[in-house]
Amino acid sequence: MALIVQKYGGTSLARADNFKHVARRVATLRDQGHDVVVVVSARGDTTDELLGLALEITPEPDERELDLLLSTGEMVSCALLAMALKALEKEAVSLTGLQAGILTDKAHSKARITGVDPGRIQRELKRGQIVIVAGFQGVTTDMDVTTLGRGGSDTTAVALAARLKAGRCEIYTDVEGVYTADPRIVPEARRLDDIGYEEMLELATYGAKVLHPRAAELGLLYDIPILVASTFVEGPGTLVCKGVTMEAKNKVRGIAHDLDVAKITLRGVPDRPGIAATIFEPLAQANISVDTIVQNASLENVTDLTFTVAKGDLTKAMKVVDKRAKQVGFKEVLADGTLGKVSIVGTGMQNTPGYASKMFRALSDAGVNIHLITTSEVRITCIVDGAKVPQAVRALHEAFELAKPQ
Repeated sequence: MALIVQKYGGTSLARADNFKHVARRVATLRDQGHDVVVVVSARGDTTDELLGLALEITPEPDERELDLLLSTGEMVSCALLAMALKALEKEAVSLTGLQAGILTDKAHSKARITGVDPGRIQRELKRGQIVIVAGFQGVTTDMDVTTLGRGGSDTTAVALAARLKAGRCEIYTDVEGVYTADPRIVPEARRLDDIGYEEMLELATYGAKVLHPRAAELGLLYDIPILVASTFVEGPGTLVCKGVTMEAKNKVRGIAHDLDVAKITLRGVPDRPGIAATIFEPLAQANISVDTIVQNASLENVTDLTFTVAKGDLTKAMKVVDKRAKQVGFKEVLADGTLGKVSIVGTGMQNTPGYASKMFRALSDAGVNIHLITTSEVRITCIVDGAKVPQAVRALHEAFELAKPQ
């Protein structure tokens, strides 16, 4: 039988009864003859509680020490699930990110996996063990603990599935799959039977929390089928894969939204070669990801430059930009942390006229003002006021008739 990698999120492991439920699910899979590797997140709100405790100690916790602290949440889940399986008389072993061979770069709080040494996991599987791996974490070449960012356990699971050549990777959470929009905002949102890697990557990158963007990226890179399904409700879930159901009429597959958006505007920037590099290189060196970038037309060799970052990076980004103010010579720096973004996603939109205009008209009719626009081959994103995001999502879902079976 095949090797299967499963991942269970924090809501799936909130209480002792949840651990017992997950253990029974895993045990059933093992009884069917499969080798099983299970990746777990921290239980419930553990990560938020640990972060809150750190912030009570200091408003700016050291990133290395914070990673070590936050990684303990997954270790607790790992050990508890192994105990639950052993109580069912199943052979199980818990492994930290270090023991599981998860190697990362040195970017604390948002590290990327650079490699996986599968030796320990493979040895345990040969011994007949169910292997439980602490997600969300890895180690650097200096053996410092790192974390992969919120939702990083998804990435751990898909990376392990790729390295171990698993038959599939299953992501279990508190929703029944990938929906056309967030059901909490759009109750009539429809579950998708399947979705392509590229579409899932865009949805995840631009706000859909059901799967981490890096997990979708790894799935695409290594062609790993990813099933997204509910821990608590039996159902088919959504399969993220290469070949998907064709959408003949409506190419929009889903609406993503994100409230984690901050905008920085530099006014009066000299328009000469090298200015953009002078601004964005130090941001990259500080591990700050920049999303939308817009530069106005130059007037008398002076322009305005606007870009967006995550709200959590705004303070750090402003410090970086302020250090460059004299060197670059711009007149003013403005910041706005009250924004959000809403996106329509679907393969083929770029080559089919009318989707952008329909999106803009729907937002206008809903009274939603657009601050910035960015696009890709499968996505159109508008930056809007954060308070207007829910009505923007509802307006777009209705305009593109996503509640109707396609």
